[in-house]
Amino acid sequence: MNTIFIFGLGAGDIDQLPLGIYRQLKTASPLFLRTKEHPVVQALIDEGVPATSFDELYQTYETFEEVYEAIVRVLLDKAQTSDVYYAVPGHPLVAEKTVQLLLEAEQKQQCRVVVSGGQSFLDPLFAAVKIDPIEGFQLLDATSFQQEEWQLTNHVVFCQVYDSFIASEVKLTLMEQLPDDYPVYVVTAAGTVAEKVIQVPLYELDRVTELNNLTSVYVPPVKEEKWLYHRFEKLRHVIATLRGPNGCPWDRKQTHESLKKYLLEEAYELFDAIDMQDDAGIIEELGDVLLQVMLHAQIGEDEGLFSIFDVIKGITEKMIRRHPHVFGDIEVQNAEEVLQNWQLIKEKEKQDRSVSLLDQVPKSLSSLLKAYEFQVKAAKVGFDWDDVKPMWEKVEEEMQEFKQELLQGHQDVKKQMNEFGDLLFALVNIARYYKINPEEALQATNMKFYRRFSYIEEQVKTRGLRMEALSLQELDQWWEEAKEKGL
Repeated sequence: MNTIFIFGLGAGDIDQLPLGIYRQLKTASPLFLRTKEHPVVQALIDEGVPATSFDELYQTYETFEEVYEAIVRVLLDKAQTSDVYYAVPGHPLVAEKTVQLLLEAEQKQQCRVVVSGGQSFLDPLFAAVKIDPIEGFQLLDATSFQQEEWQLTNHVVFCQVYDSFIASEVKLTLMEQLPDDYPVYVVTAAGTVAEKVIQVPLYELDRVTELNNLTSVYVPPVKEEKWLYHRFEKLRHVIATLRGPNGCPWDRKQTHESLKKYLLEEAYELFDAIDMQDDAGIIEELGDVLLQVMLHAQIGEDEGLFSIFDVIKGITEKMIRRHPHVFGDIEVQNAEEVLQNWQLIKEKEKQDRSVSLLDQVPKSLSSLLKAYEFQVKAAKVGFDWDDVKPMWEKVEEEMQEFKQELLQGHQDVKKQMNEFGDLLFALVNIARYYKINPEEALQATNMKFYRRFSYIEEQVKTRGLRMEALSLQELDQWWEEAKEKGL
């Protein structure tokens, strides 16, 4: 098995290259370069060192990932017949994807790899921008980083900011969380005689002309609290503080039981905002629902039982487990098959948790919604009519029984309530058949009543009258007006 010798060309010019690396490069054959765009390479060429660069591959493929994989394929192919020498900028183990791919190939017994270091660009970069990484530091690849990887309170360096396109991508991502004029530093050729550091406002990052293979971007840590208010970590800290020894007396005394009613209230307020298509309201009400989640999680943490991370881990695992057609190898043709798989997986998960199928319906649901969910559960195991006709007959039957109870000489309020409940349950069955959510239907009617009654109040107030002094017939005229206006 032949060996691929990997050399780091360092962060500066040839004078900073270790003597041992220089001597090996002078005699290395065949020598391959990831890129010729490095100060050491030109000096080696001037000294007559023959080398083949992979620069043309950057024009052949659309993504850097494809370029790196192509480079590795060539090196592995050459290594089939002889040892190979490969030189990369900086240190081979710092921000060098091709080296990582070669190390993976070594694990698969495709070659041997020997790494000879060169100075990383990080040391001179730290000196150029005068930072101590012990305070918290991140190195991110500008060509592939994800926003959630970025920690605002760290010193952050984006490497591989080759051109204005990559700089623009970085800029746009950072501007989602930072002010447009946040100061950032463009560092080029750190540690060389050509070193240049430019401070620019974030919005001008992609307008800097000094962008090349030796360019990095330094983003200082965020210090102002107001710029961290959108971060999950900040919210968690606020909730922990409120529940802490010097926190809010009201928050500190809350329990899971005392907060139950607030969670329900906030959920219904979110329903209202959704029904009104009020985006600002939806944002606010989602925040209130999230607050309840965070408070319950903090109570769990305070009691040493669980934390918000257990909550997040649990729901993440559940979503992956219940979506094997996305995260696994299951194939589905439509949404109906997705729901079938979901139900089968859910039943398998819960088979040891409850005695009755209906125990899976949350006890905290409103009675109307609980009736709907009971019927849905029962229908899934075959306890349901095939068509709507017997459902209507059941409604009529329950209506008659309710009327008869009302016409009895004695007033048995409990029986009347039971018969009325039976009638509502039968009507919920009709709604379910026609795929109408009864809770949403009643909510829509409530909102309609609210709009029309408010219209009546407005007309009475405009005329300087009192509602109590008007007859139902007079009030009903304005009700009809409201209907005609589409309220």
